[in-house]
Amino acid sequence: MSVARRVPDLAALELLLAVVRLGSVGRAAAELGVTQPAASARIRAMEAQVGVALLERSPRGSRPTEAGTLVAGWAQQVLDAARALEAGIGALREDRDARLRVVASLTVAEYLVPNWLLALRAAHPQVAVTLRTANSTGVAEVVRSGAADLGFVEGVRTPSGLSGTVVAADRLVVVVAPGHRWARRRGGVGIDELAGTPLILREEGSGTREVLDRALAEHGGAAAPLLQLGSTTALKAAAVSGAGPVVLSELAVADEVAGGRLVVVPVPGLDLRRPLRAVWPAGRRPAGPARDLLALARQGVRAP
Repeated sequence: MSVARRVPDLAALELLLAVVRLGSVGRAAAELGVTQPAASARIRAMEAQVGVALLERSPRGSRPTEAGTLVAGWAQQVLDAARALEAGIGALREDRDARLRVVASLTVAEYLVPNWLLALRAAHPQVAVTLRTANSTGVAEVVRSGAADLGFVEGVRTPSGLSGTVVAADRLVVVVAPGHRWARRRGGVGIDELAGTPLILREEGSGTREVLDRALAEHGGAAAPLLQLGSTTALKAAAVSGAGPVVLSELAVADEVAGGRLVVVPVPGLDLRRPLRAVWPAGRRPAGPARDLLALARQGVRAP
């Protein structure tokens, strides 16, 4: 037989101690916020469970039997241990709620997450946040391992083993230096020409590469890359230097385009839109600061 079936629950033990201390089932019931009939029924059920009488009842009130005195002493130890357990759990929860571990793909980490974290800090200044960056495949691995509370990816779908929700939208663009021959094409370049041209690209496993490869799949796929680089900064530097066409998020190149250092090359008919997702382990909704950050991201919060 399970120990739990032989031992009264904490509420019953608390009631027994109140009766012993106050000398009356009625006064104990009032203190604990239950009716006297409910308290009497709980005492009877407890006596049936332990198999001995715990209280002697009289017109003047109730007092513990010899067995009741023993059980009350043990009950006090159990309740003290339960309170210690409750305090420990509370401390763990406070520790969890005081930290937030985030991992994000490069575009989201550089151009969106900082604003969300500023808004989170304004609302919850006590939360300590750590932010890691990885490509979308790496983000998924970190979240699945439990090393992050919340992740952000750029891929076309939610990675396996994770749940997610779209928090923003993005679009990839083809950019070149102003002196590149494509920069002078008012009508842009065709999809087939783009597919057949060696480009400077992010590494495989990145959300940017996944979206481009999927978009060009019906056109024979992308040509072998001219270069593969693992950071947005390196890709932009290569494009500005005139090394070749680069495919990047329009968020990442907005300043360079506005300043005339890069030119967006239209590719009519090619859909390079992509959702940006928050992800977390499947079957476990974000809690505490992770839940708050997710809400801010879904609201599209921007820094002042």
